[in-house]
Amino acid sequence: MSRFRKLSQTLWHCQYHIIWCPKYRYRVLEGSIKQEVEDCIRTFTAVQKCELIELNVQIDHVHLLVLIPPKISISSFMGTVKGRTAIRVLKKFRKLKQMPYWGNHFWSRGYCVDTVGLDEEKIRKYVKYQEKKEKDADGTKY
Repeated sequence: MSRFRKLSQTLWHCQYHIIWCPKYRYRVLEGSIKQEVEDCIRTFTAVQKCELIELNVQIDHVHLLVLIPPKISISSFMGTVKGRTAIRVLKKFRKLKQMPYWGNHFWSRGYCVDTVGLDEEKIRKYVKYQEKKEKDADGTKY
C-alpha cells in the first residue's frame, strides 16, 4: 500500500505534528474532560476528512499527528478542531467557565505545527540523481 492518498487531480501525503494547550496551560485535561477532548478531536478530524494517525492528550497539552489533504489549510483545520472542541467542552463542563480569566475561552491562542516528511538529504539525492535513474531504467545512455 502506498503512503500517498489520492484526490481527483492530486497525489498527496501531508502529515503534520500539531501541539496546543489549554488557556494559561491549566492542567485540566484529565478524567472525563480528557475523554471528551479526545472524542471531539477524533470526531472533528473525521468530519473534515482528515486521517488521525496518533493522538496524545496530556494533562496540560495535546499532541496530534494527522494527515490533512492539501485542499484544507492547517489554520482552517485547527480553527475547526479547537473552536468546536472548546464549545462542546465548555458546554458539558460548565465549571470550567468559572475558572479565573477563562470566560468563553478554553484553548490558548495559537498552536505549534511541524511537517513530517522525508529526510532532506534523501530528497536532495533523489532530485539530483532522478534523471540518471530514469535514463538507466529506459536503457538510454547520457
